[in-house]
Amino acid sequence: MWRALVLVAVLVVACGDGNGVEDEVLDFSQIAEQGPDIESDVSGTFATLRVTTTIDAVCAVAFGETEELGLLATDQEMGAAGHSDHEVILGGLSSETEYFYRLQGVGVDGRLYRSDLLSFRTPSASGSTGEENVAVGAEVVEVSSEFSSAFSAANAIDGNVATEWSSAGDGDDAFLVVDLGREVEVMSVGFHTRSMSDGSARTETFTVTVDDSETFGPFPVGRAESAFTGRVVRFDVETSTGGNTGALEVEVIAAGSQ
Repeated sequence: MWRALVLVAVLVVACGDGNGVEDEVLDFSQIAEQGPDIESDVSGTFATLRVTTTIDAVCAVAFGETEELGLLATDQEMGAAGHSDHEVILGGLSSETEYFYRLQGVGVDGRLYRSDLLSFRTPSASGSTGEENVAVGAEVVEVSSEFSSAFSAANAIDGNVATEWSSAGDGDDAFLVVDLGREVEVMSVGFHTRSMSDGSARTETFTVTVDDSETFGPFPVGRAESAFTGRVVRFDVETSTGGNTGALEVEVIAAGSQ
């Protein structure tokens, strides 16, 4: 939330700074070097927008199911400093649905840029309908570290990919332990990595350890089949690009929940 507030404040200052910068809103294509590209998750519930700009800028995306939009997502960087490689997570989506969006930002030149109204369609849910992620609403009992309260471990089990857990520079040593509250027969697990626009903080493989006993993996990030029964599940980053590693969401999918 604070990132959105900071962004809005910056945009307001840019539009009327009184320092001779024209108030005209320019076309975002003037600074778009690559993209915007939309990559939808197979679940159809979130998508990642990536764009590279020719100048450093702070960016956000307004989106929604109608041309009136109504939702706002901000760049995943941990601050308001401008940069050129942008990644924005659009969360809370429905599968097989058309979404409209507009990309906007303020450059280091003090000008405001805005794209035309664009659209994309989410795919049909791939095997996820009816699945129960029992990690959502579970209890975090241990975590390697948290970058701040805004990036707490609880964000990785809230069912919302627009929030995220970030460690404080743990790299390959980052881990998260959740208590499911009951013994669960599990058919698969998942780890959806966070990342920074400079390429750091991206988890490549992870492992899971059940009830402080058997370890499974390593698995590539995303969803992986792993059958076991247990209550306490530990997710470990096995390999990564280093830095503030963490997760948008972790998953523990109960057997027979499809």
